[in-house]
This record gives sequence, C-alpha cells and structure tokens, in this order.
Amino acid sequence: MGRLFGTDGVRGVANQYPMTAEMALEIGRATAYVCKQHPERRHTIVIGKDTRVSGYMLESALTAGICSMGVDVLLVGPMPTPGIAFITRNMRADAGLVISASHNPYQDNGIKIFSRTGFKLPDAEENEIEDLISSGRIKDVRPTANQIGKARRIDDALSRYIVFCKNSFPEALSLEGLKIVLDCGNGATYKAAPIIFSELGAEVTAIHCQPNGININENCGSQHTQDLRAKVKELGADVGFAFDGDGDRMIAVDEKGQELSGDHVLLACARALKDDGRLPNNLMVTTVMANFGFFIAARKLGIEAGVAPVGDRYVLEMMKERGSRIGGESSGHMIFLDHHTTGDGLISALQVLAVMRSSGQKLSELGSLMSVTPQKMINVDVRQKPDLSTVPDVQAAIEKAEAELGDQGRVLVRYSGTQSMCRVMVEGPTQEMTDRLTNAIAAVVKQCLSA
Repeated sequence: MGRLFGTDGVRGVANQYPMTAEMALEIGRATAYVCKQHPERRHTIVIGKDTRVSGYMLESALTAGICSMGVDVLLVGPMPTPGIAFITRNMRADAGLVISASHNPYQDNGIKIFSRTGFKLPDAEENEIEDLISSGRIKDVRPTANQIGKARRIDDALSRYIVFCKNSFPEALSLEGLKIVLDCGNGATYKAAPIIFSELGAEVTAIHCQPNGININENCGSQHTQDLRAKVKELGADVGFAFDGDGDRMIAVDEKGQELSGDHVLLACARALKDDGRLPNNLMVTTVMANFGFFIAARKLGIEAGVAPVGDRYVLEMMKERGSRIGGESSGHMIFLDHHTTGDGLISALQVLAVMRSSGQKLSELGSLMSVTPQKMINVDVRQKPDLSTVPDVQAAIEKAEAELGDQGRVLVRYSGTQSMCRVMVEGPTQEMTDRLTNAIAAVVKQCLSA
C-alpha cells in the first residue's frame, strides 16, 4: 500500500481504494483523534462537499467515524472548498473536511483537510493521521454513552460564506453596469456565485448551474471554457469567469472571448497592488508551470516572481516564508492572503473585477500585460510513477529536446500529484517546434510508463 495522502489530500475513484466508505470512516476517526489532542473541551469538525453523487456515501462514512471518536460534526452540504476553510475558522471548529476531487471527473472523489486556522493541514498532522490508520493504533479507542459525538446541519453556512466573499470587494466600488457570465461547472459554486455577483450590482448570466451528481466538470468549468467563451461573445458581456468543481480555481475570459490563464490574473493583480503600495517585498509567487512570457512581463513591471513547486500548498509555503501576499498557478488557483487562507475562485474573480473597476481598463487590456510564449502540454496516463531520472529513454528524450531549444525555451516533465498521469510540457520559440518536441517526449513516456 502506497502513501495515502497526495499533494492535495486523498483522491481516487469513488468506492475503490482509497476512496471507499471504509477508508473514509478511518480517516474520520483518525482526524478526530488528532483533533482531540488540542485543549480539553467539546470538539467539532466541519464536513462539506461538492456536487458528486459519491459525496453522500463519503459524507455519511466520515460522519460516522468522527462521531465514533466522541467528536461532533457540523454538516454544511455542497459548498466551495474555500468556503469550508472559512466556516471552519468562523465556527471555531477543530478541523474542516472537504469531500471533493476538484477538477477531476465525477467518478473520482477525494478528501482534503483544513486545520482550525483555515490553512490546509500541515504535513506532520497528515502523516500522523496516515500512521494512525495504517498502524491500527486507535481501533480500540471507542467512547460510549454520552461521549459519542453528534452531527447537525449548519443552515446558514452558505449565507455566511457569501457575505465573507462580498467583503473582499472594495466597498467604494460597484459592479453596476457590468455584464458578467459565470460557468459554475455544475459544481460547488452553483448557488453562491450568481448571488455574490448579482448582489454587488452586476448583470449575471450563469451557465452549467444544474448539478445532478454526474455532470460536474463535464465539458464545462475552468478546464473547458468553450461554452463560456461563446456565451460571452453572444451576449457582448464584459467578462466571464469559469470555476472548477470545488470552486478553488478560476479562469477568466475577456470581452473578446479570449481565455486568460492564472498567469495573466496574477500579473494584473500584482501590478495593481504594487501601484497601490500594497505588494509587500515587491513579490508575488508562482510555480514552475508559469509561462516564460510571465517572467518577462514581471521583469518589465519591476516585480519579483518567486518560483515554487507545483501545488497550491507549495505556493502558500513560499508566500509565508518570503512575506508575499499574493500567489497563484497557471491553472487558475490564486491565493490572496489579505482576504483568505486558501485559494478561492470567487474571491479571485472579485479581485480581477476590482482591478478592472479601479483602473478603468477592460480585461483584454489587463491581459495584454504579458505575451504568451508558445507552449504545449500533453498528459500521458501511466501505470507507475518511477523517479523519472531512473528511466534512461525518458531522460534521453528530454535532453535531446533541451539541446535543440537551447536558451529559447524549456522542458518540464513531471507526474500529477493527484492522478496516474505524467505531464509533458515544452515551451519554445515557435509553435511548430514546441508541438514537435512535446509529441516526441510524450511518445517516449507513453512507451516506457504506460505499458
């Protein structure tokens, strides 16, 4: 059995290891046990989920496990992941559990854990939970009688979160007169998003807001913006925003129907903060996946870009270490520490709108701050994940591409932290060269690791 926790919690196909009801029960028990190590009092854990059909099964199992350890459960139902982080702090709970597989297809699911502070659980506590499960050390810890935990629903959790998001938008500004299209990906933002932007004054059109348990992320949301781009152009809207299944990512679409990556958003927001004297250490944080054009633009704007490994937890770690208040990933996962402890797609969209309103610029103008270097990425399904440096043919393919690129591009080959997949990315001076080199490396990866 491999490591249970990946870069963003536990994830897999629902009802297969590790995303079984039995494992969810054990995760609930172990998490509750760790929480009870804090000062003596009645303990509570928040549980929220996205819109996947398997969420019912896993929610019930987690609840049973937590209550069996003498800890109470607060159920908030479908809510964006960052909303659960907020409610955990707001309710002064000991932890928050999110049942979601983010941007993955509906048949997958996952569990991620927030600490009482609203930040994702530290590695040390994740390791302790994993050890408690694998060792069976707590199988005989079973409170009885009135020491067994209780579960109850928090009916106003979504309302609290909506107010929290709205408060991240400058009070002096309004969205009056703006026409906005939202793609909620049939996911966790389907209730909150239309309310937030409408109440701030915008004319809102929402698409993919009818979740049925199996249509989450299906040809919609932050990874599939074709419907959003078409709707923005059809309606002559000022801007469009697409969210992923659990609402922690956002991809923007400008008034011309052009998709902007997280790189564009990060750069525009960082420049606005710098101009306002609110960019500590003149620093923003990105990842190794950021486009070459991003770094060129950052240098022109006089903003330092710290580079973290892929994963929002690593972006956050570097932000805290180096005193940055803004960071993000090309995928649209943005962290605004002045507003929240974790990435929040709704808050990210509101910050973009604040920049548009305060600057008087259209989103296409903000997007023109950087020119995108030709880039191609191929995701290769793999059966195993050996250290890539130990696979000679893959290394040879990478070195051959790097030699051809010289200093005009780069190669990045890495495994997904949440899926059985190897990501092959190449950036180069022309699209033809970029496509050719990416295809060549991906073919070798497939030959060596997919068989």
